[in-house]
Amino acid sequence: MLSLLGNIYGKVANLRNRLYDRGVLDSFDLGSRTISIGNITTGGTGKTPLVAYVANILAERGEKVCILTRGYGRENPKQRVLVSDGNEIFASVSEAGDEPFELAQKLIGKAIIIADADRVAAAEWAKRKFGVTAFVLDDGFQHRRAKRDVDIVCIDATNPFGGGKMLPVGRLREPLKNLARANAIVITRANMIENTSDFKSQISNFALGAPVFEAENLISNIIVLEEFHAGAAKTQSFDIKKCAFAFCGVGNPDNFFNQIRLEGINVVASDHYPDHHRYSQKDIQKQESAANRANADFLITTAKDAVKLSNLRFEIPIYVVEIKMKLIDEVSFAALL
Repeated sequence: MLSLLGNIYGKVANLRNRLYDRGVLDSFDLGSRTISIGNITTGGTGKTPLVAYVANILAERGEKVCILTRGYGRENPKQRVLVSDGNEIFASVSEAGDEPFELAQKLIGKAIIIADADRVAAAEWAKRKFGVTAFVLDDGFQHRRAKRDVDIVCIDATNPFGGGKMLPVGRLREPLKNLARANAIVITRANMIENTSDFKSQISNFALGAPVFEAENLISNIIVLEEFHAGAAKTQSFDIKKCAFAFCGVGNPDNFFNQIRLEGINVVASDHYPDHHRYSQKDIQKQESAANRANADFLITTAKDAVKLSNLRFEIPIYVVEIKMKLIDEVSFAALL
């Protein structure tokens, strides 16, 4: 039954793409250079760090940058929310969604952030209000209603094709042949596997002529939760030899756990929640109890999770891991933008 549903899902995705290709469904120019960053699978592919990376490059060129995002998991998904005007954050994490809020914190002074399911209308409003000169579409590969100048697709090196099957059997959002639409592919977390050459050649079979870049996801900061919320920039005193209890609510929790172990953090136990999980005090009590049973000295989580923990109490020290992206060929990648 699930295989049948996956087959139907793939056919619907292909039909929708054909309707856009033939002009039956309209795509709209946003009026400024538009860079789309998306993926072909569900779950965490390292897309958010790449969105921040691209926004930084554009801002450094003097562009007035606006990130347009749907804002998954926010309390009113139909409402347009100005998360940040580039200088100040105006929305709470529940109003903005966890990833838009995290981006707003990272990109103060660099980018406007707007959460709106209708990104075409949001772009028109942003141009009038802020004079935007460059748009970045967050999770834009399937959002074909908005035209783009550059279509970038993230593929996770640790699970590149989501099992090779369509939703709901696997994690593919559309058939792999549709990578042909991409102008560039970025293999994320390339530093977490031994060799990317095998599936780089597979990617090239679908994304004909598109350059394939490798990117490393690296820890940029490990900081206590209170200082994270205060916007501190320096890594706090952190004893890597002590025992950590890791938890998160992200699309691919194993990637987070493996990443911090790769950096030498002694993770003695871990737990995870569904992507975009909203934490309660009861959740924290559960994590602390589990940490105590595992004789952990502290809790550790992601920045995406940490933005949702500001009003909760902790009896055990908690640290936040911030991730940055490093492109192997930065110059060639930047030239595409």
